Amino acid sequence: MALSSDPTNTSHNPQSGYSPVIFDTNSLMMPFQFKVNIDLELDRLMGFWYGIVPSCVIDELAGLSKTYPHARAARKLAEKYEIVETKAAGDDGVLEAVRKTGGILLTNDKELKKRAITFGSKVIYLRKKKYLVISGE
Repeated sequence: MALSSDPTNTSHNPQSGYSPVIFDTNSLMMPFQFKVNIDLELDRLMGFWYGIVPSCVIDELAGLSKTYPHARAARKLAEKYEIVETKAAGDDGVLEAVRKTGGILLTNDKELKKRAITFGSKVIYLRKKKYLVISGE
């Protein structure tokens, strides 16, 4: 299996059986806060996947990066995934990207997780600060 976390792999699209995973702001900071390799965890959990970062998340990380070193690192990490433009900001923009792509949301934000589940999306989240799990499975 080609590593789905490989940014040079251009076959990351729904037509080839890959599942979209939508990153929110805190999910991009997980590797730096909790030392979790999210790409390897997503490979383990999902098999074939590709990452999508809503433009509103890039904007939020840009603002946070002035103060938080993890946000600077997360913004750099986000560059390896596909950026999807959103009209809304914040959580609404993240949910817009989930709806638009039909993807699975990766977040540790409890309120965002509830909102995503309410409209039928699966959610991936960090458990015990060590590994990712998926809701609804």
